[in-house]
This record gives sequence, C-alpha cells and structure tokens, in this order.
Amino acid sequence: MGMIAIVGAGMAGLACARALEDAGHRTALFDKGRKAGGRMSCREGTSPAGPVAFDHGAQYMTGRDPAFLAQLAAWRAAGLVAPWPAAGPEAWVGVPGMNAPLLALGRDLPVRWGTRVEALVREEAGWRLTGEGLDEGGFRAVLTAIPAEQTATLLRDCAPDFAGIAGRTPSAPCWTAMAAFPARLPIGGDVLRTEGAVAWAARNSAKPDRPATEAWVIQASPGWSRTHLEREAPPVADALLAEFFAAAGIAATAPSALTAHRWRYAKSGAAERATMWDPERGIGACGDWLTGPRVENAWLSGRRLAEAVAGSVG
Repeated sequence: MGMIAIVGAGMAGLACARALEDAGHRTALFDKGRKAGGRMSCREGTSPAGPVAFDHGAQYMTGRDPAFLAQLAAWRAAGLVAPWPAAGPEAWVGVPGMNAPLLALGRDLPVRWGTRVEALVREEAGWRLTGEGLDEGGFRAVLTAIPAEQTATLLRDCAPDFAGIAGRTPSAPCWTAMAAFPARLPIGGDVLRTEGAVAWAARNSAKPDRPATEAWVIQASPGWSRTHLEREAPPVADALLAEFFAAAGIAATAPSALTAHRWRYAKSGAAERATMWDPERGIGACGDWLTGPRVENAWLSGRRLAEAVAGSVG
C-alpha cells in the first residue's frame, strides 16, 4: 500500500490524516509551520504584568454536524475543550489554548514541521514533492489541506481544474493585535463586536484555564486589514489598539505588552463543494474554503476527503 502525502497540518490536514491512519493507510504530512496550530494558533509568554496567553487566530468553535458534535464531546471528555459562554451558548474553546485539539490530533501522526512544499510532480512511480530541503517521491496520492490561495498556486501545473476552483474562492485577511495590561480594563463584557475597524475583540484572560494577566485579542475587519495589509506590525498594532479603545469607549491605557500578527488568509470563502478528489490522478484537496469559514468546516472537509480516498485507494 503506497503512502499518502498531505500538504498542510492544520485542522483539515490532521483530521484527514487521522481518519486515513485509522482506516489503515500510511500518511506523511508536511507543514511550513513550526508546530500544530495554523489558524488556531496560540501565543504564550511573559509581560511585566505576568504570564500571558493569546488565541490570536480562531477565537472559538461551534458545532452543527452530528459528527463534529460527537468530536467536540470527545475532546471535552479528554479535557481538551470547554464551553465559553461569553461568545455564545454553543461556543467552545480549546484548553489551555485553541490549539489543544490540534496538538492531540497530531500527537502520533508523522508530521514534518518547518517543511515548505513548493511543487508537486506526477511521475510513473507516483507523486514527488519538492521544496527547500525536500525531494521525496513514490507517494500513491497527494492531498492538499492549505488555504485556497496556496492551493491554487501549488496545483496550478499538476491539477489546473482544482487550482481554478481554489483561485475563485479568495480569503479575507485579518490583522490581529495582542495586548496585555497591568490591570483589568473597564469593559463590562469579555467580548466586543463592532461594525467598524475592530470586528472582534475578546478578553483572552477570561477564557477557561488561561493566565490571569489582563490580555486582549483585537481583530480588525477585512476592509481595515486590506487597507493596512502591507504595513509593518508595530505601527499596525498601535493603530488597531487605538481603534479598540475608541470602539470600547474607554480612555487609552498603556499596554504592558503589544504585538500584531497578519493573517493573509484568515476567513475562507466557500466553493460549495463537499470535497475535491480525483482517484485517477491520485490528487485531492480539503479545507474550510470548500464549504465555509468555521473550524467545523475544516474538520469535516478533512474527514470527507479521507473517506473518499479510503474508498478508492486500495
């Protein structure tokens, strides 16, 4: 049985690999990041005010599909997620960070971190993956689990039909500021939603099992993020923090720590396809961009692709 390569080890890629491995297939995952997280990444560190933690990507999860609801229940039983009522009655967060379910999914999977796949080449012996420090072949199938824009680039030469679908499903960007403070800000709730420059802000320190140091994650609207997309992080962090104070209606307070992260592909589009898999070529794609911009969509997409592959690869 030939090995199946998966490019991308976020929620979709790990869910796909987990399902394939459970079905008896061998996988090899490649991800340019340093560890599990992707758009569910977390940052931890220290500030003059004490230890801090930020979920600077996805803020919470919800479930609708019975299969994902069952997965959430299993994660809760394992102590990996907990309810977060501040975001809604059906909101769940990873504990102690949003990446906790991903760390569990990838714990015993063969993921090669810090590896960027730059090209896929179809050979007689199977698929070959190449990139900086990477040249491996003989894969029976190759699956991508990366944002639509990256999928379009990677599949442009080897699967132009799939690349075209991905290219027509753009993502929205998001600048995210992370700010810690020496004392609690005078904001009544733990979540702030607005129609202005700040689309979302959350008191991250109010989530279950987070450090007590006052910490806020501030996410800009897609429009604001596009306007400032190519700016450097420090001035963006300052500008977004000022927008946050204005939206919250409070006086500016000097943060004890402040940084920003640019998500070029934050909120996916929706190609309205359950999955993409061609058994003749042995190539497929999954990701939230196929059906919608939620954690659940990514997990379901990975599982559905695994089922399609397992049903046609011996």
